[in-house]
Amino acid sequence: MTEDKKMSCYWWYEAPPRPAPRASWASATDVAIIGCGFTGLSAALTLARAGREVVILEKNLIGEGASTRNGGITSGNIRLSSRQLARRFGPERAQTFIDESVAARADLERFIEENKINCDYQPVGRIVGLMGSFSSQTMERDHNKFAERYNIEPRLISKSEMAEYTSSKKYEAGIHRPDIGGIHPAKLLHEMARLAIDAGVKIYSKTAVTKIENHKTTFTLTTTQGKITAQHLISATNAYTDQAQPWLRRRLIPVISEMIATEKLGTNRVRALIPKLNMFGESKQLGHYYRPSPDGRRILLGGRRMHKQESFAKQRLHDGLTEIFPELKDTKIDSYWRGFVAFPFDQLPKLAVHKGIIYPSGFCGSGTVWARWLGQKAAFMILGEAAESAFKNLPMMTLPLYSGDPWFLPLAMSYFRLRDRLSVSTK
Repeated sequence: MTEDKKMSCYWWYEAPPRPAPRASWASATDVAIIGCGFTGLSAALTLARAGREVVILEKNLIGEGASTRNGGITSGNIRLSSRQLARRFGPERAQTFIDESVAARADLERFIEENKINCDYQPVGRIVGLMGSFSSQTMERDHNKFAERYNIEPRLISKSEMAEYTSSKKYEAGIHRPDIGGIHPAKLLHEMARLAIDAGVKIYSKTAVTKIENHKTTFTLTTTQGKITAQHLISATNAYTDQAQPWLRRRLIPVISEMIATEKLGTNRVRALIPKLNMFGESKQLGHYYRPSPDGRRILLGGRRMHKQESFAKQRLHDGLTEIFPELKDTKIDSYWRGFVAFPFDQLPKLAVHKGIIYPSGFCGSGTVWARWLGQKAAFMILGEAAESAFKNLPMMTLPLYSGDPWFLPLAMSYFRLRDRLSVSTK
């Protein structure tokens, strides 16, 4: 990704990207992992703690990719609704996807607690602001089923009650999920890297993989630092997959996700905007997501970019912020940054295997939860442990002539934006 000189990631102020500690070159290893984000580190830590020899090959610095550029909201979303899943897979199998999303979110919380990770974890709940038409009776019925199955009680918030959660007048109602919170993603990533190194993982930063040779029982990876042979290989590059991995690159759609952070507003002003300091999302295909900063002094807001060449991206996000909070119209923006998230063509995360390479990927913008979870599952597959997952071995589709450059994305984004406008206009 070509960097904008004006880009400054808020999360990097306290936890900037850094080179890996010096380590002697390993010409052979048990497991090689390409990519040092949440996915790769989760797999590496799981494997190393089980006694395996593990090497991570990272093209950039530790903490320079999407894992440290996201909103830090532990949503674990599945893009398809329960009804869409049921139509595609049947009701029984559809439920396994929802089960896994709840389990993955709880597992992240357990991981943070058990490893005493300081990543500003705040279990404050998330609210999805509803716009347009919706059935409160259907939602209440779905929420009751969810509460009965998982002992988690989502709640439909009426328009009048929304004032307890936000000063915004944008929403007709809201859905509160108490099991979703916020983290500082860069702090989490660097803590995971520390744990992995302590467990014996060798991380080589600024080491790009340029060629992969599959010898059926082993893999030889040519890198910018030398060659390495591995018994097992995990690709954890997701939206940053390059031409060295053409099979995966053809099956993922990289989408630009971008964020802003306001200047310091102060804790009183932030609480006036979001009294309970919840995480927020919107019930639109291309809605915004936003939250208070971990110190409660700023508002952070993100969204999807329409296409690569869009100008005035920072201003567009600021316009989105003032649409939600008109009182922030004259507020300065201290930070703007962006990264890539990956969508499979069917909008479901994947735990795929192709020619012996394991590909946990396609997290659809919810990698804070899914990347760590499916990275761990990839490690379990190598260890021969139970690696059951609803996302395991789902087909990874592609399009004829598609090579990883989504020329069709502007059209798709325009379609989703039109759907959003029509849904709001029907309220």
